[in-house]
Amino acid sequence: MAPSGTDSLLDADPRLAVEGPARPADEARRSLNLAMTWSLAVGLAMLAIKAAAYLLTGSAAILGDAAESVVHVAAVSFAFFSLRLSHKPPDADHMYGHTKISFFSAGFEGAMILLAAGYIVYEAIRRWVVGLELEHLGWGTALTAGAMLINALLGMYLIRTGRRRGSLILVANGKHVLTDSWTSLGVIVGLVLALSTGWLAWDPLAAIAVATNIAVSGAGLIRQGVGGLMDVADPSVRRRILEILERETGRHRIAFHCMRHRNLGDVHWIDVHLLFPGSTSVREAHRVATEVEQRVAAELGSPAHVTTHLESIEDHDRIHPAPH
Repeated sequence: MAPSGTDSLLDADPRLAVEGPARPADEARRSLNLAMTWSLAVGLAMLAIKAAAYLLTGSAAILGDAAESVVHVAAVSFAFFSLRLSHKPPDADHMYGHTKISFFSAGFEGAMILLAAGYIVYEAIRRWVVGLELEHLGWGTALTAGAMLINALLGMYLIRTGRRRGSLILVANGKHVLTDSWTSLGVIVGLVLALSTGWLAWDPLAAIAVATNIAVSGAGLIRQGVGGLMDVADPSVRRRILEILERETGRHRIAFHCMRHRNLGDVHWIDVHLLFPGSTSVREAHRVATEVEQRVAAELGSPAHVTTHLESIEDHDRIHPAPH
């Protein structure tokens, strides 16, 4: 059963309670750690490829792409640390666990993306002003295309794994990898246009377009991180919780109120007051409450930890008068 409102939060790690024997926490953690290890290893390899492409061509767009990879490696390193910290169980100083680091990690990654976008724009304009000199564009285009394909596959893998395991850290990292892939695509378009038309300005123009695109992605991650840290409620999650509660309490002929929910990063924490007839025994009320908790956690569609507070419906208004 999920802990009641009076149980110590140190006695149960919500992630373990949610996953159960069919999906043990150790297996989930291994899957997430493996995915993040791949992200870091591939990120380093992509940085090396893009640096080689820049040295071959002198392209501002490729330099911007490489700069984005530098930021990506830094962000993945922080995300790796965040993922490990988020797996630590609750303790005396962090009674709800450490999973909120997920939102900080997403915000940090978004800030790094914005930093890369700013540098790309600066470098593109600077090179355009001082004069454009490009060479070996064919090789540069080929290397960038290879990096783009690898990053696209990695990004989809990270997002899929993160969503399956309920890890915001991994999803944010996957989105960052995909922005890296889009960056490479923009670079390729600019290089192909420069090769086919002979107008070298296509290179910095492509770099600026790429920077604008990844800046939007970075701003979205920052907004998501800040929203999570501020406990901004997701309306769709709220609607789903209320649907389940209305059905389950109706089935047991009881009522509920004071439902609250928050996203801790990889698990939703929900608490609600259940109102029983005063004649209901503590044992029966406890049994029904446990069943309601389990149904909400099982049907929400994402990992959830539910706590309930039991009240008598007859004298509820007298004990808890409505505020004036």
